[in-house]
Amino acid sequence: MENLALSSKQTNTHTVLKEIFGYSEFRDGQNAVINAVLEAKDALVLLPTGGGKSLCYQIPALTLPGLTVVISPLISLMQDQVAQLQALDIKAEFVNNSLTFEQQQNIYQRLHQGDIKLLYVAPEKVLQYEFKERLRHLNISLFAIDEAHCVSHWGHDFRPHYCRLSELKQHFPVVPMMALTATADTATRRDIVQQLGLNQPYIHTGSFDRPNIRYTIEEKFKPLSQLMRYLKTQKGQSGIIYCTSRKRVDDISQKLADAGFNAAAYHAGMSNEQRQFVQTAFSRDDIHIVVATVAFGMGINKSNVRFVLHYDIPKSIEAYYQETGRAGRDGLAAEAIMYFDPADIGRVKRFFEDIEDEHRRRVEEQRFNAMASFAEAQTCRRQILLNYFSEYQREPCGNCDICLNPPKRFDGTLVAQQALSCVYRAEQRFGLGYIVDVLRGANTSRIRDNQHHALSTYGIGKQHSNEYWLSVLRQLIHHGLLNQDITQGASLHLTEAARAVLKGEYSLQLAEPRLQAKHIYQDKLAQFNYDKKLFAKLRSLRKQLADEDDVPPYVVFNDKTLAEMAQIMPTNDSEFLKVSGVGFTKLSKYGAPFMQLIRNYLAAS
Repeated sequence: MENLALSSKQTNTHTVLKEIFGYSEFRDGQNAVINAVLEAKDALVLLPTGGGKSLCYQIPALTLPGLTVVISPLISLMQDQVAQLQALDIKAEFVNNSLTFEQQQNIYQRLHQGDIKLLYVAPEKVLQYEFKERLRHLNISLFAIDEAHCVSHWGHDFRPHYCRLSELKQHFPVVPMMALTATADTATRRDIVQQLGLNQPYIHTGSFDRPNIRYTIEEKFKPLSQLMRYLKTQKGQSGIIYCTSRKRVDDISQKLADAGFNAAAYHAGMSNEQRQFVQTAFSRDDIHIVVATVAFGMGINKSNVRFVLHYDIPKSIEAYYQETGRAGRDGLAAEAIMYFDPADIGRVKRFFEDIEDEHRRRVEEQRFNAMASFAEAQTCRRQILLNYFSEYQREPCGNCDICLNPPKRFDGTLVAQQALSCVYRAEQRFGLGYIVDVLRGANTSRIRDNQHHALSTYGIGKQHSNEYWLSVLRQLIHHGLLNQDITQGASLHLTEAARAVLKGEYSLQLAEPRLQAKHIYQDKLAQFNYDKKLFAKLRSLRKQLADEDDVPPYVVFNDKTLAEMAQIMPTNDSEFLKVSGVGFTKLSKYGAPFMQLIRNYLAAS
């Protein structure tokens, strides 16, 4: 009888997937995870951002008889997910400090009446004695721990309250627990299982590959100019720009706004009200670009972010992967761009000196070294990224800067000799910028005061640009021919290895400096043979309906669903239900206006 009941539940999950969520089949791994939970097993789910983690607990929540409690770290993330579920007529609620006392009491009453299927709460709330006592009197079917890497000391976003979530296992030993994350290396995975007290969990590790994201690393020359050039190619698209400091966030966001871009700042130094305003406006497509510190993080549930740009190098590959993963959650083409200056490596490493725990410091340094190697690499970006997460890929991806525009080599012996000689003749006391000025023959008071306009290397490289010489000098540092002393104003010093190059004892191969980034145009919806005019009209209607319902546009339909509509042009219910992302609830709620628009468009064509 038990197997028969389970089989019935499994059949029901496919019905829920199609009729409520509007998808005809599960993604790889989802069905196995769901079945494990239906068998009352614990589970650890590792899927990339946009890989369908939420459905792994939302579908069991609608299939099992009781309440599913979802522990989520951010108010904005809870609100977004609950809004999406409520748009599907699913009885979901959240309890957090944004609610009044009366609103919370109303939710508690509905909980005891069995009128709520999914309840989203913060870890701090679920661990309160009074709240745990309230849960004891409810029929709980499942605990889902979202962003579970926050449990681990080795995770990149550790949160102390997450460590205490094992208390739920002690108080509710027979209730299955599912931990979900998009980012966890092997050490973090082990730690999650141990910290939460998961009992022989079913572990699903999906592919970390996000093939729709194009990874590009640009050498940082004049980053603000580079940024402005890039943004001019992204008009009207949603994007996030990450910076390491609040000051830089404020500075860049102001400069973008002054240049006419629809941009706003976000960092921890702003008030809660300011941050909430920016996040809401971004999710509703009222703000296109957010310039932020890493404080703008896990709450990003927006599906149509088309680019994530790192103005500075992140501190770990985990953080980079998590942040770039906020692009292209809808599966459509997206870009991850990073501006990289090798000098930033030394600056970032100094931050680790403040970590008192030696073991922790070593781990953080090791993680950053992996990030720096990724940035400096001349091989397929995606291969390096996936290999880091133990997902070995033999073939290059064909969708990163290295694959699309392979580095070209040239005999750099002469320019290396010129640069090394200039450093030597300037007495090894100056940094990159000054040496470049001497090589290019700049007429500055500093050069004249030092009498360096009389050097034989003064102006020897004036035929090349400032960016060209910066790239050459950085490569000489990579090759171990120059050292940068960060304790002496980043001054350049020749190493013993430079002697052989200066003497011409061997030919030095360098990469041709990439002075202008080669951004190959991507039609974000190229996989659909769709009508672009109709798509624009559908987007406009979606925005209007979303504003009327006071929800973000992607809660109505995501871009992928609209593109499919603009491709197959459904004009009746059965055709409309064939569009991916359309279930019976969305059909009854939004089908009529969209189909009417399509009929009018076809009639006018």
